Amino acid sequence: MSWRPESLKGEDMEDPHSVSSPRRILSLSKQRRATVSFPDPDDKASGFGVAGEHGPKPAEVYGFVGSISTVVATVIFLVCSYAPEHWLQSIGIFYYPSRQWALAVPTYAMVTVVLALGFYIGLNFMATPSPTSLNTMFDEYSREPMSFEPSIGDEQPIEPIADIGIGRINDLMFSDVK
Repeated sequence: MSWRPESLKGEDMEDPHSVSSPRRILSLSKQRRATVSFPDPDDKASGFGVAGEHGPKPAEVYGFVGSISTVVATVIFLVCSYAPEHWLQSIGIFYYPSRQWALAVPTYAMVTVVLALGFYIGLNFMATPSPTSLNTMFDEYSREPMSFEPSIGDEQPIEPIADIGIGRINDLMFSDVK
């Protein structure tokens, strides 16, 4: 596989002392008529979409294998749970778990999820300060407004950043404006 353009393959063979420099290749490419082609985004010749040259992404493969495995495991679980014993023995399955686990495993799983959600909500309630606590209004980053005296002149500098006090907020929100 040659890296040189098609227009230069024959010329270098005629003159053994010629050098294929980038400048010469550029000058020869300018002499030729330029053709520009853009790939068609609707052209799906491979049939696999835009996965690229490197194949599918690992996340896609893991998701596909996980979904197929879940469906197969669910079907096996339902067949072992609800098929009569003589059907299972006729196809060669002689060892399977007790039928009580067909109800116990999903029940245990649902109760575990409900208890985990309740525990999570309880931890959040325990970590939240009470509504009367001042920690809901002030923390280590709170700043009291400092006395600010602007300089005399046309330019007014921006005041330093500070928190607005709760008294000022209450006055603005709840006072009767007439």
